[in-house]
Amino acid sequence: MRTVSKIHNAEYRPIADLKTYSPLPTRQLSQIDPFLFLNHHGPQTYPPDNQGLPFGPHPHRGMQTVTFIMEGDIMHQDSGGHESIISAGGVQWMVAGSGLIHAEISSDAFKKEGGPLEILQLWLNLPASLKMTEPHYTGLQKQDIPTQTLSDGKVAMNLISGDWNGTQSAFTPQTDVHLTTIHFMPGGELDLQIPLDQNIFFYVIKGQLEVNDHVVKATQLAEFNNDHEDLKIVSSAKSTLLLGYARPFNEPVVAQGPFVMNTEQEIYEAYDDYRKGKFGSWNG
Repeated sequence: MRTVSKIHNAEYRPIADLKTYSPLPTRQLSQIDPFLFLNHHGPQTYPPDNQGLPFGPHPHRGMQTVTFIMEGDIMHQDSGGHESIISAGGVQWMVAGSGLIHAEISSDAFKKEGGPLEILQLWLNLPASLKMTEPHYTGLQKQDIPTQTLSDGKVAMNLISGDWNGTQSAFTPQTDVHLTTIHFMPGGELDLQIPLDQNIFFYVIKGQLEVNDHVVKATQLAEFNNDHEDLKIVSSAKSTLLLGYARPFNEPVVAQGPFVMNTEQEIYEAYDDYRKGKFGSWNG
């Protein structure tokens, strides 16, 4: 079985009144190439007449974001003209590419009525050859995402990207990355084979799982060595896992604020282009 090199605790980094846990990057772990960043917001309950999510208009370049709405909703708007409100169980995939401005806020209904909220946003790198690709956004609701049920109904996989046991997932990304959120009932078991040349992203959203004889609890991320293909996951409690794997790019990463490039000069150019209005105009 593939060996676990270390288990990392997410750092608690609240944003205003929004509970936020960040397992990546931390002082101990800068990235799991090409997985760059994860913010886990919530779980928490918002009262009626709340302000909602605080992520107003801001730019991005050189990376892509995948947003998992576990509870609540999120309203997306960007300078490319894309708009959507995605509810619980849905996923947003945004390729920032050459640059765009977007906002991620709560819907008017959520701000008026309140309710439970839990959202995760994962940043995926783009290789140098795709850093300046045309920006793109897709938002899908829960019913648009295929699922696989395994282990006598005790394991349910939401197939976000990649091919899982012959079933194609909801999104076809520009890079070869597999992503799934997996819901386990007690006694659920899952056996996977992941190619040796691919890095694993393994974050427990809630509950507790045992992977290759190591216990990983909620808001913990397991870091693996690339020494075997086999992954065995067993649940003793109701749990949810964010699992991904991809081949690393092995390229320099220079990240400053909302931009992820390969050199300091490219970061300077990103800020300059943003100031010059090259990311489009904001009409939100």
